[in-house]
Amino acid sequence: MDNSFWTQLLGEFIGTAVMILLGNGVIAGVLLKKSKSFNDGWMTIAVGWGLAVTFGVYAANFMSLGVLNPAVSLGLVVSGELDLAMFLPYAIAQLLGAMFGAFLVWLQFLPHWDETEDSTEILTSFSTVPAIRNSFGNFISEFVGTFALMFLFLAMTGHNEFGSFKAVMIGMLIFSIVVSLGGTTGYALNPARDLGPRIMHAILPMKNKGASNWSYSWIPIVAPIAGAVSAALIYKVLPI
Repeated sequence: MDNSFWTQLLGEFIGTAVMILLGNGVIAGVLLKKSKSFNDGWMTIAVGWGLAVTFGVYAANFMSLGVLNPAVSLGLVVSGELDLAMFLPYAIAQLLGAMFGAFLVWLQFLPHWDETEDSTEILTSFSTVPAIRNSFGNFISEFVGTFALMFLFLAMTGHNEFGSFKAVMIGMLIFSIVVSLGGTTGYALNPARDLGPRIMHAILPMKNKGASNWSYSWIPIVAPIAGAVSAALIYKVLPI
């Protein structure tokens, strides 16, 4: 990629912010009281997140790789498609973009936070909350989902030329994973997607927000990284 170092980081920042704005925006619309999309359900969230990733990648792709995900970034380092020196700058840009996207969601739904009494629904509009709190099960869920994401991403992009449709295919992949597997943890699949908005939840003023559930927060960070690296290692040794 010919783009400069700072241009690549700007691309990752903008793309991740767009992804979180649209992805967490659909969750907030479904969960927050007096929203016109209130109670639209899981399928609306899955479609919204698939499109959020698609347009996040499009927003970034002319400036950077459009990864938007530190776990996938590390997987690309392992597979040899991203320089190790770019991993930490990419991850920081992605985290900051996720924080900014969450801030925009907060602004967008400003009157609705105080109308929503359930602190869990407010937290879920920012970061992931498992359906059943079980650390081992939650870790496996995030690991398997991100393994599938990384492996299928490499399979799609490594041997097929989708051109401008790459972002659409990635969005379809996210939609499929969320619909098929995401009901367990709400699926982060992405440390920045969970940590950035969780930080914003902790610092932004909301009347009924409650705790930010930091005791759970390590799972959507560590499990996606482990899943992505494992998938990249397996992909790399396949006879292809």
